Amino acid sequence: MPHPFDEIPNRRATESIKWRAYPADVLPMWVADMDFRSPEPVIHALQNRIAQGIYGYPGQVDGLIEAILAWLETRHGWKIDPAAIMLVPGIVTGLNWFCNALGQPGESVLVQSPVYPPFLSAPGNASLHLQQMPLKVWGGHYSPDAAAFDTACSAAAADGHPASLFILCNPHNPVGRVFTRPELESIAAACLHHNLTICSDEIHADLVYSESRHIPIASLDPEIAARTVTFMAPSKTFNIAGLECSFAIVPNPDLRERLQHGGRGLVGWVNLLGQVAAQAAYAEGAPWLTDTLNYLQANRDYLYNYIMVEKRLPGVTMTLPEATYLAWLDCRATGIDNPYAFFLQKARVALNFGGEFGLGGPGFVRLNFGCPRPMLTEALDRMRRALEQR
Repeated sequence: MPHPFDEIPNRRATESIKWRAYPADVLPMWVADMDFRSPEPVIHALQNRIAQGIYGYPGQVDGLIEAILAWLETRHGWKIDPAAIMLVPGIVTGLNWFCNALGQPGESVLVQSPVYPPFLSAPGNASLHLQQMPLKVWGGHYSPDAAAFDTACSAAAADGHPASLFILCNPHNPVGRVFTRPELESIAAACLHHNLTICSDEIHADLVYSESRHIPIASLDPEIAARTVTFMAPSKTFNIAGLECSFAIVPNPDLRERLQHGGRGLVGWVNLLGQVAAQAAYAEGAPWLTDTLNYLQANRDYLYNYIMVEKRLPGVTMTLPEATYLAWLDCRATGIDNPYAFFLQKARVALNFGGEFGLGGPGFVRLNFGCPRPMLTEALDRMRRALEQR
């Protein structure tokens, strides 16, 4: 059956933090949570498991690893040894696990900014130092800067905190880039040169639009794979984040052992229903994802046309996201000091505050367009009227 993407669900009657964080007259366009029902095979699998009536401590759900391996090979051309898969309750947990298990107190972790806020907090949670490297911007187009690795590593060493870890976000949140093979090769070469262990957050790997292709950095060659921990999940892809099931791909057995040791007492089992949902999603969710990506790409193009072609939000610009359902809006030309507060107060639209994303974030907001088109249209029209009336 066709998915009713244009229907706005009543999520205020649920436990959704997206819809409960603000008053009822505010449209929530912030946290990365789509307003679409998950695939029917996922719902059916959960209903069948719930009907069994016993929810004891979970082991590993039958068929889950096989479904993950088949998905990686089919979608990304990446053939993985089953032993490389490690389940983890969530990728934010994974980022902190990586820093705690593989870093030494006093060392530095490199990140490319602006970036998803947990990247900025995870190093400090592990008594490590954060070293930000700004993404290079040419005409509004973001790309990694190989020279920035040299500068950042030199600065970290000069401060007495040598860099040992690098956290990559690809596809990138919030700027929406899907890094190309040459870009990934330049990142990999810099990490080899500086002897950095890589944590690659690839949670949006399956939400890539038709003109781009995701390449896992660990798939470049065995040498890079041996120093990379890749985190993926069905949570964003199939809108099941609340079920807390993610996984790490760790080809190097020594890194796996260090992670296992470092996670003792901190990283527990993965939610039973999350595993059930993940297995069903990877095994049977591809048709739903195809339809969802088509709808999201149409939303993305509508948003881009509204802002960049029709110029209906004066002073606001954006780049065209190559992946994710998140748009990074540059509001600096509006002259508004805090665009997040302005749009919340004057338009009653809740976005993400750009300053939370580190260097390069002030003056920006992040908008979630993973929603029914009528909701996106209403949010943009409210923002337009607020700008016109100020």
